[in-house]
Amino acid sequence: MTFDGTFNPAAKIALFIDGENLHLTAKALGFDLDYRKLLEEFQGRATVLRAFYYTTIVADQEQQSSIRPLVDWLDYNGFTVISKSAKEHVDTSGRRKVRGNMHVELAVDAMALAKQLDEMVLFSGNGDFQPVVEAVQRRGVRVTVVSTIATSPAMAADELRRQADSFVDLVDLRSKCAWGPSSLRTPNPQR
Repeated sequence: MTFDGTFNPAAKIALFIDGENLHLTAKALGFDLDYRKLLEEFQGRATVLRAFYYTTIVADQEQQSSIRPLVDWLDYNGFTVISKSAKEHVDTSGRRKVRGNMHVELAVDAMALAKQLDEMVLFSGNGDFQPVVEAVQRRGVRVTVVSTIATSPAMAADELRRQADSFVDLVDLRSKCAWGPSSLRTPNPQR
């Protein structure tokens, strides 16, 4: 499905961006995202009430983290950044592992905002979000999922695509939101 602008210009929408998932999806497609262009693309199609960006940050590397400049930039440029420290542990082999996700936070925000929305745009292909999509739809909100099936394996879970009211392949948004010469006015947010 190509992104054909099917939003009603008067529709109230919110963007829910699973930061790590969207970053990995764009990388798998071979491009970096320009978040300013991405936000402008959706602001040109409907009334964007909120643009949430969810990410975890490794606590001991917070100041040096490669994501810190992006998080700061997003925070000052129209996005509501929701972050938390990732949890570290040592596995049975003695290797340091970092884990963490923002699924619960995204789900809570989606349910809290649902009564004010006409449409939710979820930037994630993670099948764990299928129950959230279903719950938001029961409140009368249409849901568009943005991910990709153009990679092998697909980054978008089949159950999530089936549950969504519409699916937009990120590859179809590439010309509108990829980092490139026309976006030199923006810092290069890589994630």
